Amino acid sequence: MRFPTLLLGLLAIAAQAEDWPQFRGPTGQGISAERDLPLTWNAKTGENIAWRAVLPKNDSGYSSPIVVGDRVFVTCVQNEPLAHHVLCFAKADGRLLWDTLVPPGPWILKDLRGGYCAPTPCSDGRRVFVVFGSAVIAALELDGKIAWRRELEKFAFDVALGASPVLFGETVILDCDQTGKTSSIIAFDKAGGEIKWEAKRPETGFTHCTPVLASVAGKPQMFVAASGALQGLDPASGQMLWRCAAPGDASSPVFDGKVVFSDSGRGGKAVCVDPTGMGDVAATHLRWTFPNIPEGLSSAVIAAGLVWRTHQPEILKTVRVADGALVFSERLAGVSTWASPIVTADGRIYFASAGKSYVLKAGDKLEVLATNEIGEEARASAAVSDGRIFLRGDKTLYCIQKK
Repeated sequence: MRFPTLLLGLLAIAAQAEDWPQFRGPTGQGISAERDLPLTWNAKTGENIAWRAVLPKNDSGYSSPIVVGDRVFVTCVQNEPLAHHVLCFAKADGRLLWDTLVPPGPWILKDLRGGYCAPTPCSDGRRVFVVFGSAVIAALELDGKIAWRRELEKFAFDVALGASPVLFGETVILDCDQTGKTSSIIAFDKAGGEIKWEAKRPETGFTHCTPVLASVAGKPQMFVAASGALQGLDPASGQMLWRCAAPGDASSPVFDGKVVFSDSGRGGKAVCVDPTGMGDVAATHLRWTFPNIPEGLSSAVIAAGLVWRTHQPEILKTVRVADGALVFSERLAGVSTWASPIVTADGRIYFASAGKSYVLKAGDKLEVLATNEIGEEARASAAVSDGRIFLRGDKTLYCIQKK
């Protein structure tokens, strides 16, 4: 499988650092430089289970694990009384190194469908940045000490705060698109937590998607899928560069180096857009639309020239990037339509979770290499580092490694 050219530098860094530092990995798009990861595992027999670590009770929301150096980080929340945990485990053996409580923010959720623990942390290798659905963001040192903590002033999010933080330069960026014409994107200073800039977006609807950073024509861009529009922004200021009318809000975009794919996540039309335009690009840079992808809160990956997308009821669709044609649609019984897949450098696609997992070969027909079952909650996406796969369930954090 050939990776997009612009991703090769990021993949080289990932391979050297062996980190999975944010939601969906180094590129934010589920791409791993790893090869020959474990194909099979089994929690009951212990096959390829290097270790398992018990997690505190988690009442609402399932963030995904990240990996930084020799440590794995996970967040958990208890609702009554409200407690926000950041946990650090040793990558080698799963020992709990520390458990830090971050004081909750001002938003008390009445609707717990999204929960307080949807956002996945991110890290620059020196600190870990966490966001919780009570409208609070914090930075922690790698020893667990809180470096800074800030509460959001506006928190009219739809159901929950779902977007994970992303890093750009010396800032940590949080998409705060929400209801009531109070949307904004905020960049916090990594060092002290001060707001470096805030781009107010009253015309933009809410989103639960994590932005994706990429290089377009040699310049950085940030792709945001909000309700009603796919957008390209300048990550140094939040200025909107282009927009294209499109459903959005629950599934993050994916980019192959030439075009951006996005769909709603809640069901509806999908779009594929050339991100080199300016302003409203619907008439000039919209390359194709796909009529309907049913609800599935996972995000897609691109591999072998295809978009790979799971949706309810446990269906995998593959759509050709070149023209939007459906290549195949097959049922993967028991697959999570919440957890997002990972594509590896040797052409495997891991639809991996703490529930039922599938490993597929990237190609123009369904080829299942392995299926695996753990049997826990399957909403969190996997992390990959140093030949290992990390899966977060509702009770346990698993490390999968060849024995």
